[in-house]
Amino acid sequence: MKHAAMLLLSGVSAYAQEAASGFDLRATVTGQGVYSRELTEMPRSGDPFLAGARVLLYPTWKLNSHWSVTASLQAYTHPFFETQFQTPGNGVKTDVLQASLNYSRFWNRASINVRAGQLTSTFGSFLLRYDDAVNPLPGIPEGYGYYAPVSPLGLAGAEIDATAGRFDGRAQFVNSSPANPRGLTQPDQYGSWAGGGGFKIRQGFRIGASTFRGPYLDRNSQYYFPGEAEPRKLPATAAGIDVQFAQGPWNVYGEWQHFRMDYHVIPTFTEQTGYAELRRVLNPRWFLATRLEYVRSNEFAGYQRYEAGAGYRPNRLQLAKVSYGIEQGAGAQSAVSGVLTVQLVTSLGLFSAAAARR
Repeated sequence: MKHAAMLLLSGVSAYAQEAASGFDLRATVTGQGVYSRELTEMPRSGDPFLAGARVLLYPTWKLNSHWSVTASLQAYTHPFFETQFQTPGNGVKTDVLQASLNYSRFWNRASINVRAGQLTSTFGSFLLRYDDAVNPLPGIPEGYGYYAPVSPLGLAGAEIDATAGRFDGRAQFVNSSPANPRGLTQPDQYGSWAGGGGFKIRQGFRIGASTFRGPYLDRNSQYYFPGEAEPRKLPATAAGIDVQFAQGPWNVYGEWQHFRMDYHVIPTFTEQTGYAELRRVLNPRWFLATRLEYVRSNEFAGYQRYEAGAGYRPNRLQLAKVSYGIEQGAGAQSAVSGVLTVQLVTSLGLFSAAAARR
């Protein structure tokens, strides 16, 4: 299993094999309905029903057999993700998750891909399944998200991904931490390293590990307190282990992660989280899925989260999903009523223009 750069390219693999150069544009469109009593509480204080939409665009410009330009662009109604239910305001948000120039080479049992531009973090494994057409459940693990230690937002920098036999590895240097992505025009940008690797024990069974380290605070952050040291002297460090297993109708994903955010004037913040996700395919149209996870910290009460759901494919382009998630523990947000979510996901090939090989 390769990293996000390879995932972007794999979406147009058939197209790429038939073309020396060309342009391809694909999209994932999600319509979503949510019911949660959490939406009636502060700061939203509204109706418990919420409708939303999300669009992911994947343009690929293949220059030749080695060079390409790829991107992942997102637009969604706010709030869309569960962690945004506790934030005020409504509207439409757009993000450039990835936009990079890539150089790739493939051999019989090895490959290398070098990327430069806007990149998602190489830490962990869930960002490979950030697309609603790939994620079997509407929710995402607690370690990821816009208010979590690993943001899906892009970081400016460079990355190298490589495979050799059963081994894969990746290394990345970017302008800011995945715990606090900074744009190129924003202040307090400090270099951050990330990387990881994995080993495929057999077909469908892979284990991996990853890490990142670099300054994570900026002077305008609500977590940068008076009298604190300069942000460049306060690194965030993370370590994680991930497992993927697939056999027959079963698919299993699991991650364990530990985060440390250094401070000087207050105690250093630490957080530990992990999840196990199981999907069982019943037939070509139906599957069941569940995700069990926990969060522990030295600064707030821990909690567990449980999500279970089902998926139905009415045709090859669409996926309908329904799930119910609830949190338990002193730090839980949705323990009273939980969150019921329904999604209709459509995958589209919008445009393709290729120059055939001779």
